[in-house]
Amino acid sequence: MQRTELLLQRLDEIGKSLEHTGDALLLLGVGSVGVETARMDEYSDLDFFVIVKPGVTRRYIDQLDWLEDIQPLAYAFKNSDLGYKVLFEDGIFAEYAVFEESELADVAYTEGRVIWKNPLYANTAIARPLRPLPSPKEDSLDFPLNEALTNLYVGLGRYARGERLSATRFIQGYAIDRILSVLHLLEDEVDYYPDPFGNERRLEKRYPRFAEIIGGMIQGYDHVPESALCILDFLEEVYPVNPRLSDEIRRLAKLM
Repeated sequence: MQRTELLLQRLDEIGKSLEHTGDALLLLGVGSVGVETARMDEYSDLDFFVIVKPGVTRRYIDQLDWLEDIQPLAYAFKNSDLGYKVLFEDGIFAEYAVFEESELADVAYTEGRVIWKNPLYANTAIARPLRPLPSPKEDSLDFPLNEALTNLYVGLGRYARGERLSATRFIQGYAIDRILSVLHLLEDEVDYYPDPFGNERRLEKRYPRFAEIIGGMIQGYDHVPESALCILDFLEEVYPVNPRLSDEIRRLAKLM
């Protein structure tokens, strides 16, 4: 059986297990096992929500028998008050949360897919979130790209001081994140499953031209100044960078 088939089968098995417990109302697949199953592959995992009757969430969070009855768990980590990350013995990894229906009104999530529901439960509209999703995209270059420039300057100062890890994060992390937030203004985006919670997701397919050059901007812990200069070159191509600040960034980079 292919990995994708095994994932979908496991979801169906979880639904049947929930049915036997008696207090579950709905199993909702989200992420790649939600409405975007076309992007599933052998590296996908299971993300799902379990909706239960009022007052019984602790039973489904504190007792994992409804999962272990399907397949033994090799690993279980309670990563929040609402759920777990688990690894089944056969290698299927899953992350889930358990809610009462009223609690989902305050949760931001992408549209889900109903895998199983209690025949007495009618609210399948719950698969569509009520809370607006966050947008990782900015509508102007000015703030994000000036932030990226100052990230370069501050990061290089920290690198010169010997704070190499902090410098790496400022230059190859924060500055890159700022660029990603306006990349749709600099390159036509290919419509390939954008993720409102992580703008770096599927970047290589969404922005293929930028993907060809980003490697020079993220050269690693031992090449922070070189990465900063590549980022600066890019920023100067797409934005009227302040010449004085540009000179200072280059001066710091050449000190290393």
